[in-house]
Amino acid sequence: MIFVGDGALLRRAVAHAAARGHRVDLVCSADPLDAAAAGPATPHLDPAPDVNAHADTLAAACTDGIVWSVNNRHIFRAPLLSLGLRIVNVHNGLLPQHRGLPSAAIAFALLHGDTEYGATVHEVDAGIDTGPVLAEQRFPVGPEDRFHQVMLRGVRACRTLFEQTLPAVAATVTTGATVTAPPAPAARTAPSAYYGTRALGRLADHRHDPAFARATDLGPFAAHAPELARALDLVRAMEP
Repeated sequence: MIFVGDGALLRRAVAHAAARGHRVDLVCSADPLDAAAAGPATPHLDPAPDVNAHADTLAAACTDGIVWSVNNRHIFRAPLLSLGLRIVNVHNGLLPQHRGLPSAAIAFALLHGDTEYGATVHEVDAGIDTGPVLAEQRFPVGPEDRFHQVMLRGVRACRTLFEQTLPAVAATVTTGATVTAPPAPAARTAPSAYYGTRALGRLADHRHDPAFARATDLGPFAAHAPELARALDLVRAMEP
C-alpha cells in the first residue's frame, strides 16, 4: 500500500500499518522521515507540487492497489484516478456536511452552532470529499468548545478510524470492477457543504458573531492551519 499526506497523523498511520505487517510500498510526503516510520528501506517520494504528475510511479510501486490519503492536501485527479488504484481518504470532518479544508470546516461548524463533529473514511472519486463513505466516528461539540479542542478531537478520531478500518480495507478483494468494502454507515440527510479558501474569504462577515472568538481560537494548531491563519490576519487588519 501507498501513503500520501503529511505530518504526525500520516507518520503514525505509516508506522501502525507497518507494525501490523502491512507492506508499505511508498510514502509520498514532504518529509522523508515519514517513510522511515515504516522502516529505513521504505521508499519515499516528495509529490510536490502535484501528486498526479507521479501517477505512473505510484501505479508501478503499489503491490496491493491501495492508496491511503492521510492529512493530505493534494487533490487526486486524472491520470491517477484512472489507473485502477483504490484510494481511501481519512477526512477530519463528517461528510457530506464538512467537505473541504478541515480548518475551515471546523471554524464554520462552530460559527453555525453545530453540535456534532467527527471524522470520516471514504473512497476517493473525481469530486472533493464526495466518494462513498466507508466509516465515520462522531463526537459532540459543546457550546463552549473552541477551535483547537475540536481540531484535536478530530485528529484523534482520524487516527482511531484509520486503525479500525485498515484491516478491512487491506483485506478488500478486487475482481474486475467488483469490490468488497467495509459496510458503510447508515445514510444521512445532512446537506452537503464545501469549505475552502473562498469560504475563508467570507470569515470577516462573521467577526461580530458571539462564537467568533472560540471558532478562531487556533491554539497550538496555528501552524497547521495556514489558510485560516491568513484569513484571520485579514480580519484583524479590518479592525480599527
